[in-house]
This record gives sequence, structure tokens and C-alpha cells, in this order.
Amino acid sequence: MSLQSLALIEEWPVPAAAAAVVRVDGTVLGTHGPVGRPFALASVTKPLAAYAVLVAYEEGAVELDEPAGPEGSTVRHLLAHTSGLAFDEHRVTAPPGQRRLYSNAGFEQLGDHVAKATEIPFAEYARQAVLEPLGMTSTALDGSPAKDGVSTVEDLVRFAAEVQAPRLLDPRTVAEMMSVQYPGTKGVLPGYGHQSPNDWGLGFEIRDSKSPHWTGSSSSPRTFGHFGQSGTFLWVDPDAGAACVALADRAFGPWATEAWPPFTDAVLAELRG
Repeated sequence: MSLQSLALIEEWPVPAAAAAVVRVDGTVLGTHGPVGRPFALASVTKPLAAYAVLVAYEEGAVELDEPAGPEGSTVRHLLAHTSGLAFDEHRVTAPPGQRRLYSNAGFEQLGDHVAKATEIPFAEYARQAVLEPLGMTSTALDGSPAKDGVSTVEDLVRFAAEVQAPRLLDPRTVAEMMSVQYPGTKGVLPGYGHQSPNDWGLGFEIRDSKSPHWTGSSSSPRTFGHFGQSGTFLWVDPDAGAACVALADRAFGPWATEAWPPFTDAVLAELRG
């Protein structure tokens, strides 16, 4: 089966884009575009970094509810964007657990915390813990674990398959990643305005009933994933039993808010056939 809907990326107003869909059993249902080309991930870096943090948790190097980041904050707060840290500054703007303040700084403090606990630089830890075991040889998390990752569609398909049928982590840990942390928390979803509630798991945003949203109108409430300001996204829809990765080389903007939802709806319609 080759999904014809993936060809819709050719209509995106971008210099280059690639996409793929992978089933829960790891079967790649279709690809389109330069799937072996490296793209800057921007914030799609965060789910990869979060997965590495949770490997560290399962290895006993860190605990989810141990102190990390600003005073009163924990690893869990940092993963769920409720530490109170500002978006791109290492300063506190709210008490932990009260608001969903999307924070690159929080993920940078997570990386520092894991590096200190494991005595391994975070980029190298992520390579050993996640990238190498999954065969993601074209992926690197050098720089900020919040936004500086580089990868290919081919590699991210491997990660999307892992998230759907975990081998590196206990399935119960991955279920926690896609479960709402600090329910009822309000906040701004970057690019889409204030959401109440603004639900997140551990490193993954959860769709629920958010509107507007970057996924499709037919995406299930259980859909989780992440998008990046470099024109990238990865979503997993458990109800559809599939995940979609799309990478582009144009900064997020109105073109993406217009193109991504109908693209996702077309993919889901073809999956449900």
C-alpha cells in the first residue's frame, strides 16, 4: 500500500518537504519526497530528548519526581512544561505546576540534569540510549535538547514506530508520556494561542479537544506529537494505529496552519479507507 495522500506535500509552499506514514507494527505505508535528506527539527527535537530522559529514568539515573530546574520543580514538571520557566530564558515566571508555560529553557535544564546524573554529555547520552539502538544514524541532538536536533524522515519513522510499540522503554512508561500531566492546566500553544486546558504529556503535546490545532479535524483526541518552528511535525494517532512524520525547510507560519490540517485529514481518510 502506498498512500497517495502524502503527495499533497507537493502543494506546500516550501522549497523541499518529505513525509511518511508508519503503522503500529512498523510497516511503512508510504513515503514522499527526499526522505533521506537531513532537516532541522526545531522543537520536534523535544520528543527525542524526552525519550532519552525516560531511558535515564528507567535506568535509575533520575526519578520523575526528583528536584530539577527551578526551586520546587521536578523532572516531571520540566517534561510537561509546568516548571514555571520562561519560553527561551532561564528565569522563573510562575510557580511550578500552575501554568503550562512552553519552555525551551526547561528542556535545556533537563539535558543538563541528565548529563550531570549520568556523567555523559546529553547529546551523547541520547545517541547511546535512543538513536543508536533504533538505527537513527542520520540524527543528532547536538546543541540545545529543546530545538537543535537534525534528522531525516527515514530516521523519524523508526522513532514513530518505537513510540507505538516500545522496545527501548517499558510500555507503561510510554503510556505515561501520552497521558495528561497536571490536568486542567491552562496555557498558550505556540502559534495557536491560549488553550484551556492546554494538555501535555511527558515531552508530547496531547490533542484532546484543542481548537485551533495543527493536526486534523478528524484526528482523534488521543493524538499526541509535536511540531517545530522549522516546518516539521510528528503525530501519532492511536485510534488510527499509525503515525505521520513531515519535515520541511520553511519556517512555521500561516502556510503551515493552512496546509497541515487538511494534509492530516487526507492521510487519515485514506488510512480509514
